[in-house]
Amino acid sequence: MDIIRIICAILLPPLGVFLQVGLGTDFWINVLLTIFGFYILGIIHAVWVIVRK
Repeated sequence: MDIIRIICAILLPPLGVFLQVGLGTDFWINVLLTIFGFYILGIIHAVWVIVRK
């Protein structure tokens, strides 16, 4: 299941975080990173959240 979340995190970082932790702080941090143009940082953050839990 983590493989699917990581693929989602690469395509749309907030989706991968949402599938892992729901609407928590990590999700909103990732949304802000992705919206403000830091797409690569959003991917890194999303993969980090998925792997650490």
